[in-house]
Amino acid sequence: MNINTLNITKKIMNKYNIKANKRFGQNFLIDDNILENIIFSSNISKEDLVIEIGPGLGNLSEYILNNSKFAILIEIDKNMQEILKDRLKNYDNYLLINDDILKINIDELIDDIELKNNTKYKNVKVVANLPYYITTPIIFKVLQDSKKIDDITVMVQKEVAERMVAKPKTKAYGILTIMVEYLSDASIEIIVPNTSFIPAPDVTSAVIKLVKNKKYSVNNEELFFKLIHSAFAQRRKKLSNSLESTHFMDMNKSEIEKLLVKNNISLNTRAEELNINDYINIINNL
Repeated sequence: MNINTLNITKKIMNKYNIKANKRFGQNFLIDDNILENIIFSSNISKEDLVIEIGPGLGNLSEYILNNSKFAILIEIDKNMQEILKDRLKNYDNYLLINDDILKINIDELIDDIELKNNTKYKNVKVVANLPYYITTPIIFKVLQDSKKIDDITVMVQKEVAERMVAKPKTKAYGILTIMVEYLSDASIEIIVPNTSFIPAPDVTSAVIKLVKNKKYSVNNEELFFKLIHSAFAQRRKKLSNSLESTHFMDMNKSEIEKLLVKNNISLNTRAEELNINDYINIINNL
């Protein structure tokens, strides 16, 4: 593809007299090499349905539309609607929605699109440059709420990407790490300097790919999620104290200590010292 995204972005910003909206965490990606690499990492095909969250000026959208069968563009900023329609006027393989991704039932939306287009898509993928201020809620929603999405390739803050692939006994290891590992296989694909954006953010970014994969089995998934959140709620404390202070299952200190001992966990252990299997065993042995 021969797209000069930097020039196009400057023309659009001048034409519409717009600036990136800090409220919506907007930084416009203008590096064509990075855009091409995102598409390569996402492995989109002409049989796939792609969901883009926060398309902004449409810089990534154009690449997505050229490589997928159909795309759903979900943009919360009303000011971007006219710009996107103008930018993508030569494409007919997309639906533009002005809404908040966190309020959308993703699987119902996918069903509606397949019914409307009379097509069963081979894969459903999320490909996006996510707004950094709500990255984690979006990741949780897409991983947990949708049974139809196959994989996710998104730009996030590098620090957040590192948290997703962190190892136990490190500062980066936490709730996000375990939730991502429980629901997917995660890999950092690209490191992106701040010079790849207009305006340049204060942080380095990274593209991370999450391939949904339920490789773990737990007796009570809801209780497992509650355990993780309780364990890391006060991560500097010992695990037993954190579980007690967050009233996990309304257990008292003695009951919590018995539970940990039963699972061969030292009473001096902190949340970050346990791996995902340790937490699964706690729930399965309750």
